[in-house]
Amino acid sequence: MNVQTDAQDFEELDSVCVRFAGDSGDGMQLTGNQFSVVTALEGSDFATFPDFPAEIRAPVGTTFGVSAFQINFGSVEISTAGDEPDVLVAMNPAALKVSLSGLRKGGLIVVDEGSFNERNLHKAGYSENPLENDSLSDFQVQKLDITKMTLEAVKETGLGKKDALRCKNMWTLGLVLWMFGRPRKPITDWLEQKFVKIPDVALANICALNAGHAYGETAEVSSNLHRYIVRKHTEEETGEYSTINGNQALAWGLVAGSELAEIDIMLGTYPITPASALLHTLSGLKEFGVMTFQAEDEIAAVCGAIGASFAGKLGITSSSGPGIALKTEAIGLAISTELPLVIVDVQRAGPSTGLPTKTEQSDLYQAVWGRNGDAPIVVLAASTPQDCFKVGIEAVRLAIKYMTPVMLLSDGYIGNASEPWKIPDINTFEKFPVQYCTDPKGFYPFKRDPKTLARVWAKPGTPELLHRIGGIEKDYDTGHISYDADNHQKMSNVRAAKIAGIANDIAKQTVELGNAGGKIAVVGWGSTRGSIHQAVRRARKEGIDASHVHIGNIWPLPPNLEEILNSFDKVIIAEMNMGQMNVLLRSQYLLDAYSLTKVTGQPFKISEILDCIRQQVGADK
Repeated sequence: MNVQTDAQDFEELDSVCVRFAGDSGDGMQLTGNQFSVVTALEGSDFATFPDFPAEIRAPVGTTFGVSAFQINFGSVEISTAGDEPDVLVAMNPAALKVSLSGLRKGGLIVVDEGSFNERNLHKAGYSENPLENDSLSDFQVQKLDITKMTLEAVKETGLGKKDALRCKNMWTLGLVLWMFGRPRKPITDWLEQKFVKIPDVALANICALNAGHAYGETAEVSSNLHRYIVRKHTEEETGEYSTINGNQALAWGLVAGSELAEIDIMLGTYPITPASALLHTLSGLKEFGVMTFQAEDEIAAVCGAIGASFAGKLGITSSSGPGIALKTEAIGLAISTELPLVIVDVQRAGPSTGLPTKTEQSDLYQAVWGRNGDAPIVVLAASTPQDCFKVGIEAVRLAIKYMTPVMLLSDGYIGNASEPWKIPDINTFEKFPVQYCTDPKGFYPFKRDPKTLARVWAKPGTPELLHRIGGIEKDYDTGHISYDADNHQKMSNVRAAKIAGIANDIAKQTVELGNAGGKIAVVGWGSTRGSIHQAVRRARKEGIDASHVHIGNIWPLPPNLEEILNSFDKVIIAEMNMGQMNVLLRSQYLLDAYSLTKVTGQPFKISEILDCIRQQVGADK
């Protein structure tokens, strides 16, 4: 947080990080989302991190049930949701306990002291009230009885106490809007629309919002509450922008890809955190030829998608790591039948159920190698919410052109996080219309394009193109079932060659920041992009010859990647697993890299990567 003081003694900040934390029923996600909307409308750059509890119905007031929403926003480029919050809004003792360790020293804590009763303190594991001792002496603490003031603000609406207390988040939001000079009208408009059929609830929430804002105005002189100025981010390109999260962007990217390919898509899926939002979004896009199928289990979901591809549509299936494991045999069927299929894996912490709402990048082995037999597929990784749109289009293109499954890796951080997105002009994208086989002359179902090695795609019911496909090996020439040893070798070779050849049809690897060649490169993939980018940026300001290389094409790898990596004296590979990309690159290039890993369920902090850069550079001195 870079602070300047203007003539009116307001603090002007280049950027600020705010964390809203409370019980699952306190509406912290809604509060954070609405603050993000008004922040976007004000023109600030921002990134968010919704942090959900893993328990569906954790006991109220316990640390297991804490839900948080973090937003980092500013007038400068924002790439991450922030290392350390500058402001923590804690709605109960459990929220304070869970979030305090990450707060910047000297940061501001706005706390609802009305919830710090003996019962809640005990549930959170406090032996004494932290608001009454010196345990918070490193921070600015603003103790407010938000519970009492919310009840007072909404009493004229006639709501009962239980319903009235649900407005606490709006009271708090009103105060934070005042602190950062954000307008209330977009939120009051949203409340009136959301609760149009229950106007008493809309009125109560608006009253609470206004009361929190008014409190800031009246308490400014007598408390340590201050107003801050965070100006617009002027470096953004001109155009129309929208706030978008990764799951939304991915859904729209898949639909955009289907439009460019002139093909309808069918999503066969089973709900699982954090991938379920893809189904929610796509189910509302039927006007674009989208069909969604919520199956009774993961196997039925992927088999339904494969059936759609056999019928001439593009099958898509989505899940997280545990669901991908269940789909594995069917994915092998899609490889054997050589049908296009897009598999979306929104990764979460594992193994097994793991940490269902926490982020991780631990499905890389599963994506590249996790099938029986020699069964290569294309693997792509999105790195930011807005990147999901372009990667979604690319997944559709490669699946159709090469008649292959494509696995698209996202994760919980990307899927749930939001950022500003410049809405692209779809007319500027190159079309890649699907080509079906319609000529019966010399037709064989596994007749291949000599350039791509992709087999022909014949829709069932096309005159004189009757054929069968399946999981048993097929003859290279006729497509009939074959148990011939030499034929199996030939088919295995050609399937591998088809995927390997895609390396010549993807973008060459670039250096995101810095130069090709130098002292040290930090290599990442997926959602580590923002943290690595900012860490390398800061390292370069310190005079360290550091560069950032980010891999989006996981398999096949870009053909020039080895040359780029070998041009650096040292390589750090930063990933949210136990070193899977490090193993992958070592297996392909014998690359001797330093593996920086993290599996806490939380994204990398910029400082963690920057400290590693300093240590590795210092080790050579």
